[in-house]
Amino acid sequence: MANDELHPGDQVEWDSHGGTAEGKVEKKITHDTTAAKRTVRASKDDPQYLVRSDKSGGEAVHKPEALRRQQD
Repeated sequence: MANDELHPGDQVEWDSHGGTAEGKVEKKITHDTTAAKRTVRASKDDPQYLVRSDKSGGEAVHKPEALRRQQD
C-alpha cells in the first residue's frame, strides 16, 4: 500500500500468525498514541492504521505496507 491511501471502512487483509486475516480500517493514526493495547509510534510522514478483524473483532495496528486492500 506504499502510495495508496487507505480510508476508514476500507476492507483489507494482512498476514497474521500462520495465515491471512481480514478486516476493516477503523482509522489512520498520525501521531504517537496508544491503540490495540500498545504504544503506537506514528506521524503524518509515517502513519499506521487501526484495523478490526472480521473474524475475532479484535483490534490491531499496522503500517500501510503490511495491508492489502481487498477488491470488491
